[in-house]
Amino acid sequence: MSDTTPEVVPFHGGSFRRVGIPRSPADPDAADFVATVAARNTVSREVSGTDDHTRTVAELLPHYRPDAYEIRHLWLVTDDDGRAIGRVGVDIPLEAGSTVAFWTIELIRASWGRGIGSAAHRLVESTAREHGRTVLQSWADHPDAPGERLAPPTGFGSIPLDHAARFYRRHGYTLEQIERCSAFDLTAAPDRVQSLLTAARAAASGYRVVPWMLPTPAERVAGYAWMKSRMSTDVPAAALTFDEEAWDAARVERHDALWLDGGHRVLVTAAEHIATGELCAFNELVRGSAPGSVTFQEDTLVLAAHRGHRLGMLVKCAGLLRWREIAPDSPRVLTYNAEENRPMLDINEALGFVPVLYDGAWKKTLT
Repeated sequence: MSDTTPEVVPFHGGSFRRVGIPRSPADPDAADFVATVAARNTVSREVSGTDDHTRTVAELLPHYRPDAYEIRHLWLVTDDDGRAIGRVGVDIPLEAGSTVAFWTIELIRASWGRGIGSAAHRLVESTAREHGRTVLQSWADHPDAPGERLAPPTGFGSIPLDHAARFYRRHGYTLEQIERCSAFDLTAAPDRVQSLLTAARAAASGYRVVPWMLPTPAERVAGYAWMKSRMSTDVPAAALTFDEEAWDAARVERHDALWLDGGHRVLVTAAEHIATGELCAFNELVRGSAPGSVTFQEDTLVLAAHRGHRLGMLVKCAGLLRWREIAPDSPRVLTYNAEENRPMLDINEALGFVPVLYDGAWKKTLT
């Protein structure tokens, strides 16, 4: 379906301006994209109180370039004086039969309370409907605070009824899941990780660790693609809607380019079943090019048929120990897990990860 949304959508007090995606941060037409990144980073600092989640323009740009897997709409939010005060994004997955749209509205705190978020949400809904989507899903950070709390239907975790939570509820969303953001101190002595790795190796006889840095070696593409496809089906998702993703060599190549073109270093630590040569577990560690930047632990998965051999602990420990050599100046690792994903949280807690933030996953079905 063609997109008929105007290039500029006015609201009382400002406008939403559609952002074209430049070829590079230095392009003359990159100013609006640069402004969206600056607004994003300001909001991140205001919510989390740290720079851990900020990103550079170069790091984010590859993720917005058009491809065959999703359509990414992006608007810059400006006030009547032309000042950038936020951004709005709507992502449309292109899996066959998809009904879902993912969105974000990020506004600097000084702009709250003026109806801009509600105007942005109308833009989100109209964009989703134009693409024939009936499920809207979004995530937000909810820093701990006193007062009334909300719990999801999973029964795991709770968040404060804060500004963001009130916004979602006012617009018809339900809280479906809570994700825990945990941090691991990379400057601490590695003794605990080494001890856990030794125990995991003993429990995982018949398997071996296979690490690689992106780009993915040709002999690992098929196994990596299959494991990545299971991330859309095999992790706890509560009542959220996710499409089953089909992964092949082209999609792995695109995945690798998203990180590498942004200047990231990415370590994949996999476990291989020795008897069959099948890759059956993996963990990813990612960091940008800025000195001293935080590391993010991205996907971690153990294929269902190979669970019960401590492979999750195996790949996480092996990856963390190797990462000290790859990124010795990175101070910590951050990772996100569903609160009901006790098997993975048990591993993280044993390693020494501690909770630092909680996200709410919100869902609305359009009529």
